[in-house]
Amino acid sequence: MRFKLLMRRLTVSAPRMAVRSALPWPFRWAVFALVAGFCAAISLWAFELGKDIAGVDHGSKAQLQQLQFENETLKARIEILTSERDQAQSVANTADTVLTTAKVASDKLTETTRQLMLENQRLKDDLGFFEKLIPTVDGNAGALAIRGLQAERLASGDLKWQVLVIQGVKNPVEFEGRLELVFAGLADGKAWTGSPVGGALNVKIKQYGRVEGVYSPPAQTLVKSVTVKVLNGQTVRAQQTTPIP
Repeated sequence: MRFKLLMRRLTVSAPRMAVRSALPWPFRWAVFALVAGFCAAISLWAFELGKDIAGVDHGSKAQLQQLQFENETLKARIEILTSERDQAQSVANTADTVLTTAKVASDKLTETTRQLMLENQRLKDDLGFFEKLIPTVDGNAGALAIRGLQAERLASGDLKWQVLVIQGVKNPVEFEGRLELVFAGLADGKAWTGSPVGGALNVKIKQYGRVEGVYSPPAQTLVKSVTVKVLNGQTVRAQQTTPIP
């Protein structure tokens, strides 16, 4: 019986019944979205309000500002250090350039000095030989003569020699002959003589002629003097001997 009464209340035959129009589903979704957005806005507002009340966000902002300030300070310091590095590099490059230039100038000066010393020595040698070109006033003036004979020991043990032969007359006839050198000394305590390999040298002399060379004596030989002869065929035209210190 109770079940029938309950069913009567739920059917159209119930004593109270209301008829309502159904809402379209797009409108329902729009209302639902509006309500959800409103609830999200209220939640966000409540969250931000809680952060402000708790003071959490204030510390983060202050820390962020401090970090930004330190970052700007570091950037300024980096710019200063970069500028100082560039200046130091420029000074270093300038110093390298100055040192390189000074070294090149020093090398050039050393080379120039060496060349001047060689030229000075050559001029001294030429002056000594040309001084010997002055004819002597004696009975043999105008004859073929040896005006200079020099010999010196080199550090290697060899002997460097040079000789000047002149004709002390104006416009002389060219002389063609041979120049013979004989070195004398001691070898193993006995008298010794020796000559350059190849024998006498062929010479042609108009007014004067300078002949020079290097002689290598045998080992264990002490050379004490050198004799130069100017030969015309088998005839000795001039002769001179000089000791070797």
